[in-house]
Amino acid sequence: MSYTPGSNLGGRRVDLGALELGAVDDAGVAWHLQVLEGWDGPDQRSEYSARQADHGAWASPVYLSQRPIALEGKIEAPNLSLLDAALEQLLAAVALTDTTLTVYETVPKQATVRRSGTPLCRQLTDRVAAYSIAVTAADPRRYSTVLQSQSTGLPSVTGGLTLPITLPITISTTSTGGSITLSNEGTIATRPAFTLLGPAASPVITATRPDGTIYQLAYSQTLGAGDTLVIDTAAHSVILNGSVSRRPFISAQPSWPEILPGSSLSVRWTASAYDPAALLTGTARSAWM
Repeated sequence: MSYTPGSNLGGRRVDLGALELGAVDDAGVAWHLQVLEGWDGPDQRSEYSARQADHGAWASPVYLSQRPIALEGKIEAPNLSLLDAALEQLLAAVALTDTTLTVYETVPKQATVRRSGTPLCRQLTDRVAAYSIAVTAADPRRYSTVLQSQSTGLPSVTGGLTLPITLPITISTTSTGGSITLSNEGTIATRPAFTLLGPAASPVITATRPDGTIYQLAYSQTLGAGDTLVIDTAAHSVILNGSVSRRPFISAQPSWPEILPGSSLSVRWTASAYDPAALLTGTARSAWM
């Protein structure tokens, strides 16, 4: 059977890196996806301690475990040479390093995965082969494919009093900039990342939930002009200029901020001195269980 390059095979499409499963590639190879297991939910970790002289047990917090995912299907190629090339492409896609797995649901979602089992490939004919691969997402959340990104400079104040004055007087000032809002449309808390572009002396990021809960990230050092500081609240990392850890110089109080499911986070920042070149960029993805 011949297929039109670039067409969809009618089922669920899943991308493993650059490899499109559930579609026909430019060489006319049809990548059928027949099984997708593990995407609906990972296992969880919890403990229960029996209550003394009472019914029931004391329950610990429940945490999601890593998410193992299995994909199975078949490959149909126009000839044996293209089938061999397709199998090599599949083995390379099931990488030992971080790879983005994207599932095209009504709201497309993605996870970062690595190979976690032996890829199984069985040639059925000189044009058809069956495959079974296993990958695992260390972070079990399913993230939106859309990355929110908002930027703002340091807050500035305009207006005020100009001398000499004539009575009666009206003093008015306007504060602009310095704030952004990130949201989470999913079903589990997600963690934002912040990028600071200097110059900025002792910058402080304040994140406020709708219920008034406040989180603060304070950096005790000074960023020079052109310096970039990336604060990843998921990894609890603070990296200066792409390579130097500055984790000891950040204070997260009372903890690293999260964006609760179906909620938002208002973010403001300040520094000990105003500079129009300073910039804060906040990024986040909605997350689902």
